[in-house]
Amino acid sequence: MSSHMLSRLSVCTALALLGCSKSGDRERQDTADGPATAAAPQKPAPFDKGPVKIALVQYSGAGDYFEQWTKGARQQADSIGFEMQLHDAQADDAKQAADMKAAIASGVTGIIVDHGRSESLCPLINQATDGGIAVVVYDVKVLECAPKAVETKQNDADLAGLVLTQMAKDIGDGVPVGYVNPFVIAPLERRDVVWKKFVADHKWKQKFAVGKFSHEVAKDNAKLADRALKANPGVKAIFAPYDELTKGTVSAIEQNKLGTKVAAYGIDISNADIDVMTRKDSPWKATATTDPSAVGAAVTRTLALELSGQLGKKEVMFPGVLVTQSYLVENQIKNMGDLRAKLPELNLGTIASAPWIASIKF
Repeated sequence: MSSHMLSRLSVCTALALLGCSKSGDRERQDTADGPATAAAPQKPAPFDKGPVKIALVQYSGAGDYFEQWTKGARQQADSIGFEMQLHDAQADDAKQAADMKAAIASGVTGIIVDHGRSESLCPLINQATDGGIAVVVYDVKVLECAPKAVETKQNDADLAGLVLTQMAKDIGDGVPVGYVNPFVIAPLERRDVVWKKFVADHKWKQKFAVGKFSHEVAKDNAKLADRALKANPGVKAIFAPYDELTKGTVSAIEQNKLGTKVAAYGIDISNADIDVMTRKDSPWKATATTDPSAVGAAVTRTLALELSGQLGKKEVMFPGVLVTQSYLVENQIKNMGDLRAKLPELNLGTIASAPWIASIKF
């Protein structure tokens, strides 16, 4: 046999062995993890033709909750194939309306509206949807005034019910209480309905009701709660149904050296909230919450399904859980990562999803 033929035989043998090796690796991977070469589901229109331009129009992106929410929305947007422009009105109604007009004029395919006032937003939402732009809102009441839009929200009645049930268990009936709520946005109005029922059912004596929604919610409400506590000694607990309100309330309680005498109850959670709740002698006893990052991602998926014609409904709701101070301490939970590991129900990956959407996990 010539050296040329031997050389060709050696190459062929090597290629055959390499082919066997790769085949064996594939078989092992197929056995362990399923098919190694399963094709990704085909993306529907308009996602099959490159990036889809959308806008996120926020009432305010300030505070731990909204920072997490926005991070989740943006990460999910990147995963889906959205090109997202961001507008933050910093709690200014007129600026949010101007931001909405700018988003409509920019030629986007879809818009996410995060909080705001129905009165100023509904005419603009209708302008957008009448012009063929898909609109998904989060925590804005639009089902009646802008019926072509999709409304998403936390289950505010359940969230308020969860934490107020714990508050009633802790403090009992007929005691003096305080309330911090500015009533500016839809979720705070929905939570107020539940609060009124609990006050009546448990014969609580509401000594004060204060609240301001601004771009510095915690700081501004700390001042209001401080004055209210000084004017109303003897209050046993305060309900502040949004975590920036709760942090402001906790600050006021501690400034008045009432940390072991007045309890605070809130809604929402973040790394900073967990730190506050687990501090020694912290008055923040319980909160009801979703994972804000997971909610932001789920709202973004909702827009993707609406654009692809696969949503099929005009309302999407996100369930929450109760988190007590004692649960955090007993389970040595230091941050959101720890909490997600202990409470996998915070992951909303199966809500507003489809095989072609890779749901972001946090």
